[in-house]
Amino acid sequence: MKKYILFDNDGVLIETEMWYFEASKRALKEFFDLELTFHRYMDIMAKGKRAWVIAEEAGISEEKIVIAREQRDRYYQEYIKTKDITIDGVIETLKCLNRDYKMGIVTTSRRVDFELAHKGRGIVDYMEFVLCVEDYPNSKPHPDPYLKGLELFSASRDECIIIEDSKRGLSSAVNAGIECIIVHNEFTKTHDFSAATYRVKKITQLPELLNSIHCNK
Repeated sequence: MKKYILFDNDGVLIETEMWYFEASKRALKEFFDLELTFHRYMDIMAKGKRAWVIAEEAGISEEKIVIAREQRDRYYQEYIKTKDITIDGVIETLKCLNRDYKMGIVTTSRRVDFELAHKGRGIVDYMEFVLCVEDYPNSKPHPDPYLKGLELFSASRDECIIIEDSKRGLSSAVNAGIECIIVHNEFTKTHDFSAATYRVKKITQLPELLNSIHCNK
């Protein structure tokens, strides 16, 4: 029986993935005159790599990449402060799930960005914990982030389910041996989700799906 839910953040609870892409694309163009296409970014993201791989391939030094990355981070924070990153139905869904499950967030975001994006949203009020990229040794698609979540819950794999929207996150769940529900997101719709246990079109369908899972066990 499922007792615990581990949520990805970007693209599941808030709509930030597009703005991270735009910030990376902007910085790469500004500093190195390199074009980061959407198709290339999707491929990089699915493999759990960084957008800066195209700068590395162009022979640009790590020192210059660090400077550009710092500017990317500033652009991203500007976007998450000024753009609408709300996903409809998230709070209502969490309020419903909170009656039957303990929940946590496992994200590859930096904590400073996470806290900025979630300021005043009320989403973290429903969570037992938030794990950011600083909190585990290896990021998604490695299993470490979700295994850390299991550890904090003192839960077995069978008691937990993961909510994701990307191939990188799904791979992390699969590598951790935990069932995963993919929530449709237009940004990541081209990813291969064949390894997902379940798929839904929107987050508001989670309570009904989880109820059906219990009924069929």
